[in-house]
Amino acid sequence: MLTVFGIILAALVLFALEPVPIDITAIGVMVALMILGTEGPVNLTGITPRQGLSGFASAATITVLAMFVLSAGVQRTGVIQLLGKRLTALTGDSEGRQLGATIGAVGPISGFINNTAAVAILLPMVTEIAHEGRTSPSKLLLPLSYASMFGGTLTLIGTSTNILASEVAADLGVPGAPFSMFQFTALGIFVSVAGTAYLFTLGQYLTPERIEPRDDLTEEFDMGAYLTEVTVRGDSPIIGDTVRSALEESDFDVDVVQLIRGEEVFLEPLAPKSIQAGDIFAVRTDRDTLVELMDAEGLEMVAQTVEETDLEAAEDAAQNLVEVVVAPGSFLVGETLATTNFRQRYDATVLAFRRGPELIRQRMDHTRLRVGDTLLIQATADSIDRLADRQDFIIAQEVERPDFRRSKVPVAIGIVAGVVGVAALDLLPIVVSALLGSLLMVLTGCLKPTEVYESVQWDVVFLLAGVIPLGIAMETTGGADLIAEGIVMAAGSLSLVVVLGLMYVVTAVLTNIVSNNAAVVLMIPVAFEVATAIGASAYAFVLAVTFAASTAFMTPVGYQTNLFVYGPGGYRFTDYLRVGTPLQLLLAVVTTVGIVVLVGV
Repeated sequence: MLTVFGIILAALVLFALEPVPIDITAIGVMVALMILGTEGPVNLTGITPRQGLSGFASAATITVLAMFVLSAGVQRTGVIQLLGKRLTALTGDSEGRQLGATIGAVGPISGFINNTAAVAILLPMVTEIAHEGRTSPSKLLLPLSYASMFGGTLTLIGTSTNILASEVAADLGVPGAPFSMFQFTALGIFVSVAGTAYLFTLGQYLTPERIEPRDDLTEEFDMGAYLTEVTVRGDSPIIGDTVRSALEESDFDVDVVQLIRGEEVFLEPLAPKSIQAGDIFAVRTDRDTLVELMDAEGLEMVAQTVEETDLEAAEDAAQNLVEVVVAPGSFLVGETLATTNFRQRYDATVLAFRRGPELIRQRMDHTRLRVGDTLLIQATADSIDRLADRQDFIIAQEVERPDFRRSKVPVAIGIVAGVVGVAALDLLPIVVSALLGSLLMVLTGCLKPTEVYESVQWDVVFLLAGVIPLGIAMETTGGADLIAEGIVMAAGSLSLVVVLGLMYVVTAVLTNIVSNNAAVVLMIPVAFEVATAIGASAYAFVLAVTFAASTAFMTPVGYQTNLFVYGPGGYRFTDYLRVGTPLQLLLAVVTTVGIVVLVGV
């Protein structure tokens, strides 16, 4: 038991600090449990290799994997973009209508495709709604994340947390588990209505305007002092050199954005082009570096800055400036632009990036990137399409994609409806119907076979597989019993309803610090033992833990969707505390009361 507690403590610290990605920590936990298990060198955890690897064979893990594929099939049809255009036309410049459209779109969608995927798909739409309506995107993106969590509570498949909780509860023998598709929908509606009311009232007042409504991206990223045009003098020593050898590989902190030669304007790829006298380059650099660059390379500054001339026109004409969010599981996480050869790989230039409220415009090449960082990228339309095709990135603006499979819209929606219907009628287990739906997405042409593997967030899959044995170890070593006894003793003579509320609060706090999936694996065995010890409904207590783990509002790291909007919204860490804490407390009461009314304790 002590060994398992030690592993849990180490895991919680690593989950919170993230010196390595959380999925790697989860795999490390799994390996540690097996090494110290019954068939290892010593027997300190009681976990056999079969138990340690059971997360990979878990129905929860496979179901979540299949849901990613189903979500991708819907996304590839472009149906969400069609919805976005309709909503943009309806919302106008009314912030209230924009907020209503955001919540009204993401809530129901999150109930039927994974809510993390729903936010990734809808983020460009919401950003476009804010832009067209002259509203700060900060006012809409945090509600987008929160509303997706409300929607995730509506069905079993709304979030990986629900699916995992269902299996863990079933393994413990909790009455009512495994959960059916709409088993807790009534409670989810209860929570969604209360949360939506908050976002329209106090939440709307507390949500800050971190990013001013913009006319263009150069203005939003405050690039005026960093984007300048320079011309090559006739006596310049770099005439005849390529752009790469003359500028990109120099010691100067400079990026070449575009080349103007006579009447022609060239975008990426610029690196192989030979430099000629009279060429005009748009460059990203600061003023001090610019002075050194002009002296060393024989350049002169053109009268106007790029912000005021060509780059703005290029953005309107060629859609060559976009915001790109680093997604969970991206190859960029923990790497730098230099080590990944980003410019050469995508023929794209990163002009700046935002990490929460911080704008970084200098020395970017050697800054290690994190999930949620928002890059301002200048590239050709083809390069942007390639970026949009990768699961490593979320394009934060609406990009017209010629490869959307519009004709497959009814097919994809029909497949998802079939998966939900078959599972709801209990004709097949959810894992089987989800796999069948994934297969049909490929057979009907909604997804190409090569796109299946790209659509899966493998970090989430490995996280689930890694933490599931931790719950088994908690139960088999008696750790869950010990914690439950401590909670029962501390609760003393408190009523069952208060103890139920405390279970919600404890789980919510834990979820905001570590992964929601780790929290549910750790807390469900404890909730089961607490309920058994005090003679309460085990199902009610498991439901409180499940809902608390599915709704983490107080930190950007508490839930993946919070990280998605962190950079695009320009939020500070304290914004999540300010807006999310009252909501977390409200839902602690609402969920507890809802369980008492709908389920009983």
